[in-house]
Amino acid sequence: MYLLPNTFIDGAVRQPTGTPNFDVINPATEERLGAVASSGPQEVEDSIAAAERGLIAWRAASAWERSAVLRRVSVLLAERRQAIATTITLETGKPLAESLAEVQNATDHFDWCADEARRIYGRSLDGRSENSRFDIVHEPVGVVLALTAWNFPLSLPARKLATGLAAGCSIILRPASEAPATAAALVACCHDAGVPAGAVNLLFGEPEAVISPLIASPRVRKVSFTGSTRVGQILIRQCADTLKRLTMELGGHAPFIVLEDADVEAAAKVAVASKFRNAGQVCTAPSRFYVHESIAEHFTEQFVAGTQQIRLGNGLDPQTGMGPQISPRQRERAERLVADAMGKGARIATGGGRPQDRNTGYFFEPTVITDLSEDAALLSEEPFTPIAAIVPVGSADEAVSRANALEYGLAAYLFDRSERLLNQVAGQLEAGMIGVNTAMVSTAEAPFGGIKASGSGREGGSEGITDYLNTKFIHRQSS
Repeated sequence: MYLLPNTFIDGAVRQPTGTPNFDVINPATEERLGAVASSGPQEVEDSIAAAERGLIAWRAASAWERSAVLRRVSVLLAERRQAIATTITLETGKPLAESLAEVQNATDHFDWCADEARRIYGRSLDGRSENSRFDIVHEPVGVVLALTAWNFPLSLPARKLATGLAAGCSIILRPASEAPATAAALVACCHDAGVPAGAVNLLFGEPEAVISPLIASPRVRKVSFTGSTRVGQILIRQCADTLKRLTMELGGHAPFIVLEDADVEAAAKVAVASKFRNAGQVCTAPSRFYVHESIAEHFTEQFVAGTQQIRLGNGLDPQTGMGPQISPRQRERAERLVADAMGKGARIATGGGRPQDRNTGYFFEPTVITDLSEDAALLSEEPFTPIAAIVPVGSADEAVSRANALEYGLAAYLFDRSERLLNQVAGQLEAGMIGVNTAMVSTAEAPFGGIKASGSGREGGSEGITDYLNTKFIHRQSS
């Protein structure tokens, strides 16, 4: 059952005054799940005022009190995992198994941050004179605006809410319009766990009506954004006027390097699983496969064979291995990238278009492309689609050079048996996260984020909470 979400401000559901309403579509069936009311100027102003009040109450709570509340959020997410996972699948189309894994990831973040809330350590130093002491303390940055994408509609807001709340901040969440009910389910868990009124608020609506006035307000002190590099650049410029703190998790175009001495079968298995998870709509998904020329044919055979075993379908069907693209626009993007590559001489090893056995849903076949031209858009533009580009390389140096050539620097993957070579190449790759003989780079206890055009700041790990804290120096001189 799909429950339409509502705006949530100051601990209560609100009937928004904004227009227009927006439709939520099941991408696997193209059915309309319902229409959600947009927030208007009154809700924006009320959310800021509520967040200021919520900040006073929440930051006054002890670290142990905040920790206990966050732990209860984690417990509630686990208890409600089936209903929340079903909502994720209805809104995004991803297989239910992936949605359940996403709920677990969100649960892990709140569980981890429940402990991090008690680990915000300051320090004291002797001063430079008698009866003098230096204290360094950390305090919440203030009201936070959290902006999240549709591809992980629970994990992304969970990272931001768990970390910001652990730091003592209050938060205004504006999630992607494609998956509003998932975000509302998370906010409900926060409220039911005892997060005080105003400390978490939820708004829906167009960027111009909701995001722009929130960013323009000096009362909002930080923005945490997950989305495209292009939109991130716009937000950075908008935030400059009020000098807001920023956490930016932006686009990616992850290289997947398979060197001469790699376990080809194991690398291909990981490649298939990581490339086509969430139908390729993952910022850390590998998309440029640089494979040593001596094993490129073998790797391609294994990769294609694994890809052809993936079953497309509705995510609620337990036999489904990959769901649809989120929208017609996203599917058209995949078609454009394939057409561009083919027009420049590339070869489709498998897939390449819409499945012939499906008349509804925004499905696109899992696709592997070889023999790409150097100027193919697929090798430079973030695909965010289920398309893998395989490029043979003659050496590790060539692989590193190609991997680092783009502006993106979110994730990179590296496969080989030589520890010496793995250490060398891992040190040369320009990325915030690197998987060595694995594609697992996202976990609650480790920092998540990129460099270059893939953003700045980190979420997760002990590093994540520092982006939500101000550091204060106090010099105490006894009289």
